[in-house]
Order: sequence, then structure tokens, then C-alpha cells
Amino acid sequence: MRFGFWTKNSQSYEDILECCAHAEATGWDGLWFADHFMPNEENVDQPIQEAWSILAALAAAVPRVRLGPLVAGNTYRNPALTAKIAATIDHISGGRVVLGIGAGWQENEHEAYGFDFGSLRSRMDRFDEAVEIISSLLGSHRTDFAGDYYAIAEAPLDPKPVQEPISLLIGGGGRRRTLRTTARWATEWNYWGMPDDIAELCEVLDGHCEDIGRDPAEISRSACALLFISEDSASLDRFRGRDMGRATIVGTPAEVSDVVEQYREVGVDELIIPDFTFGPMDAKKHSMDLFINEVAPNFR
Repeated sequence: MRFGFWTKNSQSYEDILECCAHAEATGWDGLWFADHFMPNEENVDQPIQEAWSILAALAAAVPRVRLGPLVAGNTYRNPALTAKIAATIDHISGGRVVLGIGAGWQENEHEAYGFDFGSLRSRMDRFDEAVEIISSLLGSHRTDFAGDYYAIAEAPLDPKPVQEPISLLIGGGGRRRTLRTTARWATEWNYWGMPDDIAELCEVLDGHCEDIGRDPAEISRSACALLFISEDSASLDRFRGRDMGRATIVGTPAEVSDVVEQYREVGVDELIIPDFTFGPMDAKKHSMDLFINEVAPNFR
């Protein structure tokens, strides 16, 4: 199994670089960054860093690890621009980029910045066209496409990524559309979920693969979950059983290892841990180290 580190986008670049460099030096396998321009909450007067810019800087500053957006919102950029950005950063990194992409969901930033939000159906239709264009640009000499949302003519993309092909990750759990698009185009799939959630959606993804004649094993699977970890079990009691609004792992290293084993059993290839619950830098590094030193070795 791989273990990815996802650092929050509301920090200064100096703090982002410090914790990401620490992740690389201590044995984490990947760095991930959310693609948003403002918080999804009432108080929007908070700093938010732009994802691809940060990833370009990390590609130059932090060696070895894979890195990518989790995930880039399709509605924020023309797909040709997304492909060009990813290919460029792949060269900066020496071939370590994962092009993570999703249909887009955060309505308040669409309204604030004038991005067309539309209906869920229109966003998914746009997303299908965009993924097809990106895949063609990254792998073909020239790309022609005429759809309802995008049209490009004899479009090149040079230089091509260092990777052949670059890894394309699709994020989301929509059973009918997102997972069908994943089955057709992606090399990786990601979802926020506990092991039972992942197992259920993997069955749906495998079914879509079967429908189009693709081997499901060609698509690696990753999961995200918040983490509260401590050697002091009593200090974790206030977090146990609380509804955090998303998948959450709470426990000592041994207890966390039991949950990670469940992820492995349902076919998860990479567990991605956000630092959103880790607190200031010293506490963050302590939680990171506790996980990577006491939990991760059991699965490598």
C-alpha cells in the first residue's frame, strides 16, 4: 500500500513546503492538494492557495514522491489548459504528477468568480467531454473534438508528459456517471469513504469496467479519511463516535492499523491522510510520524 499526505490549502507556502518536505523525508508516498479558491463556508475571508501553482513549486522543491490535485475542478479551466499544466509540472517533477480531476461541486466559488455551475447533469456532460479531450491531448499527436461544451481543432500538446501515459485520477462516487467515466478513462479512482463505502463503490466500478470490456485491475483505488491518532487512548475518547461529516479514523497506532487492514482487504491501493485534524506544525509532524512509523510499515 501507498500512503499519501494531503495538506490543507489555507496555510502559508512556507508551512506547506515545511510539512510536505517532512512527509517526503519520513517516507510518505504522495503529496495532494485541494483545488479551490475560497472556503465552502459562511466566512470566506480566509486565505486559500491555488493548487496547480503550489504543485509546481513542490515539484521543484520536494523530490521522489508523486503529487497532484485532489482533485482539479473541471469547471475552473479549459481541459486543454488543464492538460498543458499537468504536462508541464510533470516535466518539472521528472515524471511524478497524477492528474486528479473531478466535475466540480463547490457552488459558492462558481457564483463568486463567474464560473458556470449549471446543473449536475450539465457538469457531468462537460466532465465527460473534458476527460476525453485531456486523454487525447496527452496521448495523441493532434486532437480534434467537437462537443456540446468544447471544440478544439488539430490541437497539439507538446512536450508530452515525461510519463507515458501520465496517471489520470478521477475523484467522486457517483454510481451512474462518475464511476462510468472512471471505468472508461481513468488509471486511478479516489473517494472519501470508510472501507465498507469503498467496497460497495468498487463493485459498481468493476461492473462499469465489465460493461465496456476493461480489466478492473487496470484502475488503482485510493481512499481519503480524516485521522485522529495518539499513543494515549484516553485522549482520543472525545473524538470516538463523533460525526465529523466525512470518513474518519480514530485510534492508537494499533487501532488505526486494524482499520487500514480493512482498507487493504477491500482493494485500496493508497490511503490518503489529510492534515486537517493535526493542529499546528509540531503536533502535525508528531501525528504524521506516528502514522508513518507505527502504522504504515505493517502494510509495506
